[in-house]
Amino acid sequence: MKAGIQSDSIPKVAVGQRIQDYIDLLKPGITTLVMITALAGFYLGSGSHIDVALLIHTVIGTGLVAGGGGALNHWLERKEDALMQRTRNRPLPSGRMQSWEVILFGATTSLLGIGYLWFTVNTITTVLAVVSWISYVLIYTPLKKVSPMATIVGAVPGALPPMGGWTAAHGHITFEAWVLFFILFMWQLPHFLAIAWICRKDYARGGFPLLTVLKNANNLTGRQMMVYSAALLVISLIPSAIGLAGNLYFVGAFAAGLLFLGINILMANTTTNVNARRALWASIVYLPVVLILMMVDKIVL
Repeated sequence: MKAGIQSDSIPKVAVGQRIQDYIDLLKPGITTLVMITALAGFYLGSGSHIDVALLIHTVIGTGLVAGGGGALNHWLERKEDALMQRTRNRPLPSGRMQSWEVILFGATTSLLGIGYLWFTVNTITTVLAVVSWISYVLIYTPLKKVSPMATIVGAVPGALPPMGGWTAAHGHITFEAWVLFFILFMWQLPHFLAIAWICRKDYARGGFPLLTVLKNANNLTGRQMMVYSAALLVISLIPSAIGLAGNLYFVGAFAAGLLFLGINILMANTTTNVNARRALWASIVYLPVVLILMMVDKIVL
């Protein structure tokens, strides 16, 4: 009886691990953020009526493109991932999956997402998703291995989803869409630099020449985080100035931006793991607060 139970349990564990590996390939944390920001962009780009079916199509298609890109990123960085503690247990470096499986899954998911957006949403949103995929998979990922500039380049694909959501609902790229883009763009820079500082030893082991692994990383990292968060504070107030949001958003975004800036000033003055973690958690809180305030306080003209 015991032997039968054990033999029955083995395939269940294997299947469960297999499913989890495919989920991990999609980079669920990043893909979820992409889908949420696309949803926010769609809502903000809608008038008084929200097309729920179109919203669902936009979020699904955008998520598929992002997830497919994430899977291909796993394959492109498989050797570096094997050298880093935080990534060595991923499906490829651990040996649980083969390269051809990951390439097939990533390519299929990406193409499925692009086709889905093309047939269910519109051309411009599809093009933005393709640009996001190209900038992430073909530009950011290889650049990450050779230059600290990859951090700035990598903020582009992360900032395009709300613009894609906006164009799905609105039909055009407008000034408001660019404001959403730059809010997400500026937010990502101190957010990622905080992560890069905390994991700097791991990135060094992986051979990634990020800003945080350079000789003068202490001064540069904190100062750049401070500058980016100051720029974010200014840009985040534009929605109220152009009628995309009102006074409630202005007050909330100003307060959240000041707090975020203050924490990054601490990071600039004393670049430590403790301050980096404070900056990271502040960034995690900041973005949903600002997006929720904007959505709640949206002014429909």
